[in-house]
Formats: sequence, C-alpha cells, structure tokens
Amino acid sequence: MAANDHPIRRLYERLLAAWNERNAAAMASVLASDAIVVGFDGSRSGSRAEFEAHLRAIFADHQTGAYVGIIREVHSLTPDVALLQGVAGLVSPGQEDINPATNSIQTVVAVRSGNTWQAVLFQTTPAAWHGRPDDRDALTAELRDVYRRGLTCV
Repeated sequence: MAANDHPIRRLYERLLAAWNERNAAAMASVLASDAIVVGFDGSRSGSRAEFEAHLRAIFADHQTGAYVGIIREVHSLTPDVALLQGVAGLVSPGQEDINPATNSIQTVVAVRSGNTWQAVLFQTTPAAWHGRPDDRDALTAELRDVYRRGLTCV
C-alpha cells in the first residue's frame, strides 16, 4: 500500500476535522479503547473514554482554535501497524492567521484489526524551534499556505 493511500492518513484527517468541529465523541472514535493521547501541554490520557471526557471539558470551557495540518510521512511498520508524522498549526478563534506559538509536531501510531484502523498513540509536541526562528517561520508559512487554500490537511 502506498503511503499516500494509507488509511492512517484518513484517520489523522478525521482527528483534525473532529477537533475543528469541537466533537469529542468523533475525535475519540478513531482511538483504540486503550489508546494513549499526549496533548500539547503534556497532559496524558490513558484510554479513549478518559480522552473523550478530557476533550468534553476542554470544549465546554474553552474556545479552541482550528487545526491545519500537513502530513510529513507515513511508515508502515508491519502490515497492521503504521506511524504517521505530521505538523499542525492553529488558527485562534476570531483570528484569520496561523498562530506560530501553537505550531506542533503530531505523531500517530495506528493498528489494524480486521478492516479497521485505530490510533493507539496520538501525541502533540510543541514546535517551538528554540533558537531557530527561520525554521519556525518556514513551518508557519507552510501551514499558512494550507489554511489560505481553505484546506484542513494535506
């Protein structure tokens, strides 16, 4: 299976779309029951149910930005295990541009059971690029291009 056709790509796109829709149930639905999720702030959820409850609280109490993502690579580790690495930016509520302070590197590890792929790990790491403003600016420009084309993920 070609990396650009891999089901983990669609799984990642569903994660971003569900976040943008502020739909905790939809976002959690792509996770395995025992999935681990590590958030931008370092918070950790150790199950789909825990993650969904955490997201419900976030969506109830906070305005959240909209994700824009770029899939950098997909690796099939085995026929039933894959890893996706992407980059993401957020457009803050009421804003019209990517906020470079919230750029992140996102990693998804997914497994297949039958015909269904589910994430067993979803981790978001700040892309702070300390001491490397040119790298931060280049990433922001890439994400800005995706956003300006009206896309959620490429």
